[in-house]
Amino acid sequence: MANECGSTSVIATDTGRTSGFIGGYKPHEDRHHGRHPAGVAKAKLRRGGARPLPAPHPAQWHDSVLHSENFAAAVHRETRRSERSGAPLSIVRYAVDSGASGDTLHFERLLGILQASKRETDFLGHISTDALAILCPDTDSTGARGLIAKLAPLVADMPVLPASATFPDHLFESLAGGTSAGEAFQLFTAPAPPVDRLGHYRLKRSLDFISAMVALLVFGPLMLVIALIVRLTSKGPVIFRQQRLGKGGIPFTFYKFRSMVVDVDDRIHREYMANLIRGQGTPPPADADTDADVPSYKMKADPRVTAIGRFIRMTSIDELPQLFNVLKGDMSMVGPRPPIPYEAAHYEPWHLRRILIAKPGITGLWQVDGRSRVTFSEMVRMDLRYIRHCSLALDLNIMVKTVGVVLRCSGAR
Repeated sequence: MANECGSTSVIATDTGRTSGFIGGYKPHEDRHHGRHPAGVAKAKLRRGGARPLPAPHPAQWHDSVLHSENFAAAVHRETRRSERSGAPLSIVRYAVDSGASGDTLHFERLLGILQASKRETDFLGHISTDALAILCPDTDSTGARGLIAKLAPLVADMPVLPASATFPDHLFESLAGGTSAGEAFQLFTAPAPPVDRLGHYRLKRSLDFISAMVALLVFGPLMLVIALIVRLTSKGPVIFRQQRLGKGGIPFTFYKFRSMVVDVDDRIHREYMANLIRGQGTPPPADADTDADVPSYKMKADPRVTAIGRFIRMTSIDELPQLFNVLKGDMSMVGPRPPIPYEAAHYEPWHLRRILIAKPGITGLWQVDGRSRVTFSEMVRMDLRYIRHCSLALDLNIMVKTVGVVLRCSGAR
């Protein structure tokens, strides 16, 4: 189990049984008795065939193969280590075609090849009934591709499909391009078993759906009026649609009332967000009466904003169409704000946790406790604190506080 410091306890014994490693592992044994090598050998004996050569005891090469949950814990731990050190971390994944004949034998052979090829510092893990992966610390994408090339002649006659991913390089590339990360990268983005409930609880989706429906009933007339005013006061669509990044970095269409003129150049916002994320600017003292010098998540005096746009942004009315995002399941009522892909391209590796673990929200801890008064990194820390302590009581508390923040127009732009 990975603790908060990122350590994992693994105790091996001489019997091949461990708390973290697989000893005497036999893939598919429960479901495919007849197809397991032992079953094949017994079948040959029953048919009068020659006795096969004794196979090596599974513990001789399976004693360092991690169970799926322990491999996930190792990925979680090494990812956190990579965030701190800046060293690259790669995963090389091999999947066996489950429809191919003799897939169990192929799996056993692949296991032996990977076991013999991995370095002492690498982690070999069983991630599904037909897939294995090697976690390679201090290995960049070139090194991962080199490993695949090295193994290619050894698996050329096997129905296996290799894939690789490197943290954080591949994730940054996919986020900046607004595309989903590859299947191999999902091993990086999936929370380890001890934290698989971070940012979620049993009733969260029910709370989201009920809250969004009630809010639409209450604010529906206001939304119709605002839509009419936006339509009459400036050219362009009433609803502004933009690609944002959701849970796991998966892109989705984000809705807002349009508050800007159409066909504007977004370079000014790109530069602003790059500077904000890099930490330019210093937050004021806690008792300061002004936030004039605070690096805000929203631009001050944005020349692209329309007259009605300034009002609906100041009152946060422009966010109301996101209730439809909540109903669709793209967002939650409470959670980290979803970033634009080009924002995530400037993230530090540890910043990525705010979008990889939890579903984004309309409001959150930052909006009610630090809105426009904290640096970007402090905002991310608040998001991560929310993710760690997410609960029904906390969500209800944040939603109630949000009402007061919106009525006071506190920190709005």
